[in-house]
Amino acid sequence: MIGRLLIYGVGEKMTRRFAAVVVASQAFAIFFGALVAYAINRADGGSQHRTYLVVGCVLAVLSLLTSGVLRRPWGVTLGWLVQAATLASGFIVPAMLFVGLMFAALWITALFQGHKMDQLTRDYTTRRPA
Repeated sequence: MIGRLLIYGVGEKMTRRFAAVVVASQAFAIFFGALVAYAINRADGGSQHRTYLVVGCVLAVLSLLTSGVLRRPWGVTLGWLVQAATLASGFIVPAMLFVGLMFAALWITALFQGHKMDQLTRDYTTRRPA
């Protein structure tokens, strides 16, 4: 953990929930980006359109799976790899760079705010009178 930014390990309840919502939503954006890459390459007469579609679909499924494995210590690390791959897809479809930056910002926010909310919940439950 760098400061409160989780790189590897298992976040607490709200951190996992926020992060799962981000990567699950990201799967849809990745899938639609793959469809755009497929259509553009096919319309230009390129031969890589199927590769773009398959790689994009695999990345979208990986993003969905990541939302389910955030209870594992390597789940957050996998989430970071999905963020990097989404940013890298900007080399194929330049608009995906913007999408990748937006989801990376949401990912970082989910990790920070989830940690903050977990801390507030922990503080509240320890100070609450019986």
